Amino acid sequence: MKKWLVGLMSLATITLVLSGCAPTETTIEKVPDKATTIRLGVMPSTDNIPFILAHEQGFDHNNGVNIELEVFKSAPDRDAAFQAGKVDGVITDLVGLAIYQQGDFDVKVVAAPYDQFDLVTGDESVQSIADLKGKDVVFSSKTGTGYAVAKMLESAGLTMADINITEIPQVPARLELITNQKASAAILPEPFVTIGQANGLRVVQSTRDIGINPFAIAFTAEMIAKEEVAIKGLFDAYNEAAVYVEKTPVEDYIDLFIEEVGFPASLKKQIVIPDYGKLEQVKEKDVESAFAWAREAGLLKKELTAKDVISDVYFK
Repeated sequence: MKKWLVGLMSLATITLVLSGCAPTETTIEKVPDKATTIRLGVMPSTDNIPFILAHEQGFDHNNGVNIELEVFKSAPDRDAAFQAGKVDGVITDLVGLAIYQQGDFDVKVVAAPYDQFDLVTGDESVQSIADLKGKDVVFSSKTGTGYAVAKMLESAGLTMADINITEIPQVPARLELITNQKASAAILPEPFVTIGQANGLRVVQSTRDIGINPFAIAFTAEMIAKEEVAIKGLFDAYNEAAVYVEKTPVEDYIDLFIEEVGFPASLKKQIVIPDYGKLEQVKEKDVESAFAWAREAGLLKKELTAKDVISDVYFK
């Protein structure tokens, strides 16, 4: 498998490497004749590791599928590829799902991957979410990160009106701002959380801390109807890879977090391996909550329920 390398040895390097938009596709070799190829559009993320291991260890082929990951540097590029049919499915978030549906793109969520958004700070006066009142917080307001901030604020009795929103879609730029103390806090994914911690930043709260999972693995309704067996095989392969991570010495796969996700090699010992576990069905309450926020934000006008967008193709 050809691996994509995201060198992240400094903030300048982060910005340089992640400023591009072209996807990187894994190179597939010796695909079994009866294997169905599933192309998954993803961002550089720890989410991807079980899928990568599933392919490297042959779990996908054993389950009748061939996993191809296409990695994008931006969500708009990933979404454009999805809508153009260049990938079969995506790892996205529930706000993104609402936007797909509002645009008459019939996409269903089939599972919830292991992931989280973290709110990170370098401001000593910010020890809890309540301390963000009147502070500058950096994120992208009309996306899943905006939803994450709203729910974190809600958990502390605050609203968006209580903070100063700094609109920065680019994650490296968010990290640079809070590292240089130009803002009090920012929403970051990995590997930027670990990079930030190495530079003295702290995690104040995560979406897991407040009991929500805004992430989703999604396919078009057409793909689900056409390739139900293949999607089941994909998830079986993922689950086998999750068990592999749990039972295998870390040193056997830790380099994937550097080569595939973008953790700096210098921080190898600081990488926290996620407790992936088996894939789970998305919770209806998570969908309803994200959709309610998307309506308030003007992103969703259609009347949709969780049942309208959740597929039971795997969790029957």
